[in-house]
Amino acid sequence: MTVSTVRCDDPGLAGRPCWPLRGLRITLAALAVSALAIATMPPAHASQELAAKSGCVACHAADRKMVGPSYKQIAERYKGQADAPALLAERVRKGGKGVWGQVAMPPTDPAKVDDATVRTLVAWLLKAD
Repeated sequence: MTVSTVRCDDPGLAGRPCWPLRGLRITLAALAVSALAIATMPPAHASQELAAKSGCVACHAADRKMVGPSYKQIAERYKGQADAPALLAERVRKGGKGVWGQVAMPPTDPAKVDDATVRTLVAWLLKAD
C-alpha cells in the first residue's frame, strides 16, 4: 500500500510533507487522551448497584441484617470515627471474624474488587441512614 504525501501551504511546515488528512493526527491524539482519562477515572459513584456488582449483597442489605450486618448498622456503629474508612476497607479486603458475631466475613479478592472501589463503597455505606 502506498500513501502519498502532499506539500502543505502552511509556512510553518517549511516545505515538509504532510498527510492529506493531517487532522487525523489531532483526532488520534484526542482519542488517546480520552482513553487515558477513562482508564484512570475513579470508580463509579457508589450505590446499591455497585455494591451488588462487587458482591456485597450476598451477605449485606441496606436496612436489615442478613448473613452480615446491614449497611445502616455498620454506619451507625462507626459514625464519627475518623479511622472507620481505613478500618472497614481493611476488613473488606482481609475479612474478619467476631466483630458482628461468629460468622466470618471472607476476604475480598483484589482481582474482583480493586482498592479504589472498596474505598468508594466504604465511604458510601458510612453515609447510610
